[in-house]
Amino acid sequence: MEFIDIALKNYETYLKFLDSKLKKFFESQKPFIFCQKGCAKCCKKAQFPYSLLEMKYLLTGFVLLDKETQQKVENNLQEIVNKRKKYKGKKFKYDCPFLVDDKCSVYKYRGVICRTFGLMTQTLDGKIKSPFCSALGLNYSNVLNSKKTNISVRKYKKLGVKEEPLGFNISYKYLTSEDYERSFNLMFGDKKPLIEWFIENNPK
Repeated sequence: MEFIDIALKNYETYLKFLDSKLKKFFESQKPFIFCQKGCAKCCKKAQFPYSLLEMKYLLTGFVLLDKETQQKVENNLQEIVNKRKKYKGKKFKYDCPFLVDDKCSVYKYRGVICRTFGLMTQTLDGKIKSPFCSALGLNYSNVLNSKKTNISVRKYKKLGVKEEPLGFNISYKYLTSEDYERSFNLMFGDKKPLIEWFIENNPK
């Protein structure tokens, strides 16, 4: 128990560092961000990669929920687990089971992938990857070209803003890499889609 507490404490220190960095990134990208409370598009139709450490932290938030909300989450989980077992394709996508009434029920305890969503990611080869919601007329849609692959200089100039649309080195792989594990004395452990953690513990 003491080991787990230390691991989660170190993880919380890491999250404070990450949130501080992301806050600056989001602030610098304000003219291009259209996230609003209740949108929840980032919480739907995805796979949500989670490490073992993130799962442990997520569940510490779950046990603090009121019984009614816990039951809603459990109902969501059971429904998704049942669909997953019948699914024959390669990439099973689903709405996050912790999404209740289009709000994250465990927001403070959400994973790394949830915290970074909405920003553009810069890939190793220097290209940018826009969030999928840009295709829905949301984040960065006011500066991306029609194929959503590059910044449109014309659209950007038309906005008349000082801030530049930028991509950041915030890939999930990078933010959960060994470098961060060493820096914060933690181990993320195995990584898999969120729902697979529950399938593993409910094999029937």
